[in-house]
Amino acid sequence: MPDPDDKYLHTANDGVTRCWWGSDHEDYQRYHDVEWGRPVANDHRLFEKICLEGFQSGLSWLTILRKRENFRKAFAGFDFDKVAGFDDGDLSRLLQDAGIVRHRGKIEATINNARRAIELVDEYGSLAAYIWEWEPDSTEPHAAKDDREHPTPSFTNTSKALSKDLKARGWKFFGPTTAYAFMQAMGMVNDHMEGCAMRDEITLLRREFVRPQKRRA
Repeated sequence: MPDPDDKYLHTANDGVTRCWWGSDHEDYQRYHDVEWGRPVANDHRLFEKICLEGFQSGLSWLTILRKRENFRKAFAGFDFDKVAGFDDGDLSRLLQDAGIVRHRGKIEATINNARRAIELVDEYGSLAAYIWEWEPDSTEPHAAKDDREHPTPSFTNTSKALSKDLKARGWKFFGPTTAYAFMQAMGMVNDHMEGCAMRDEITLLRREFVRPQKRRA
């Protein structure tokens, strides 16, 4: 039984005990229950999450979640082969699209990152093969000095290294904190709290998940 005094768990009106953040709103509940932490190997979904985590910087995830379908329409379903071909006309279109976050730097970063994603596919065979090389072998400690009392890190040494490597490859708007949020969401770690109704299911899914492999030369 979950500890009723655990501030990092919450039992909602539906009787389901979730991580503290997953019970605040119906949209969060659905995202927590059916998406967050489930391992992903689809290149377009991985690219989408990288981009949306970048757009989320400085905003709430709920804001992005509510605009996600608009983002998908605006960015060709986050098909990076298509986004890589966006031109100045597309940039102008996106800057006028009230359905997304109209931040020039983040929009330009998304187009840039699509081109960088193609480079990774050329090298690894898929974006997923590159991403899953960064899965940590075990639970990592907090890397942020002011973060150690919280049960999950804001970033780790692996997320710092992933962010640094992508930056060296020319990616933008993907710092260590964004990288760790991405790792949590895409199932590279299981940060559902002990006592959360989803934790055991995610553990099983991660155990059965077939990790993508780098293409052999």
